[in-house]
Formats: sequence, structure tokens, C-alpha cells
Amino acid sequence: MDEQEDIVIEPEQGEEVRKGTPEEKIAKMREELSACRKEKQEYMDGWQRSKADYVNLLKRFETESKSAKQGGVVKAIETLLPAFDALERAKEHGEIPSGFVAIAKQLEGAFTSLGLEELGKIGEPFNPAFHEALGQDSTDSIETDDSITAVLEKGWKIGDSIIRPAKVRVAYFASK
Repeated sequence: MDEQEDIVIEPEQGEEVRKGTPEEKIAKMREELSACRKEKQEYMDGWQRSKADYVNLLKRFETESKSAKQGGVVKAIETLLPAFDALERAKEHGEIPSGFVAIAKQLEGAFTSLGLEELGKIGEPFNPAFHEALGQDSTDSIETDDSITAVLEKGWKIGDSIIRPAKVRVAYFASK
């Protein structure tokens, strides 16, 4: 093909034939190209927003699912905890039949597998986030000030969720 020959592009079906100078044709094509680019960007922005919304929805669904599961576990533990406490108290006083010792161990194993942790041990520092002070005992040593002297009722937590704070008595040092 000779470089001097003009290339003729036939209009497609339904496309109007452009008339005018080559500069006018180029200007018109540039306007159309600019409009297409703008439209493409609008579609791209919309698609990206939709994708971000979808990802956020998946994250929220996962969070809500974990929260619902945790809530179910907490509710089940709260329901079973009074029976477990009664078995523990009976075991401490030696009033529990041998058959119930196995049941208490099964409950304890189930609670451990669910992540239940005991709160409140004698000698540990008092923490109002985990313990509920029901009384005070005087102490002669400043080292034992604000430490737990007696556990009246065990507390329980799962992860960061407090199921029940421990009911305790706390030591206090009174300078003389």
C-alpha cells in the first residue's frame, strides 16, 4: 500500500457518516473518547464501591456470626453454672455421692473446652473488673494490702467476657 493513499473507513451499520474537515472529525472523536473515558471511570468507581461494600458485608457477617456463637456459649454456661456451683460446694463439704463426682468432672471438662476460666484466688490482687468485694479483713502487712483473703463465690470469664465476677473479701492495711 502506498503511503500517499488515504484509508477509507466505512461507517458501521447505524453509525452516521461524519462530515467536515479532518480537524473537526478529530475534535469530535476526541470528545467522544473523553466521554467514553469519563463513563468508564464512573463504572469503575461504582464497581469498586460495590466490591468494598461486599467485602465489608462479609467481615460484618463473620463478626456477627462469632458474636452470636459466643453469646450462645455464654448463655449455656450461665444456665449450667448454678448446678456446677452446687456440685462444687457439695464436693468441698464431702456431701457428694461418688456418681456425682464424675458428673462434676464432665461439667468441668466441658467448661474448660469452651474456654471458661475461673476468677478469684486467695492471695491475688483485688481487681474490680474481675472481683466484687463483699467485705474487708484487716492485715498487719502492707504487702498483703488489697489482696483477696477469702473467695465467697468463684467468678468466671470466657476470653475477655466476664460471665460472673468473683465475690471476695479483701485485705486492707490500716496504719496505726
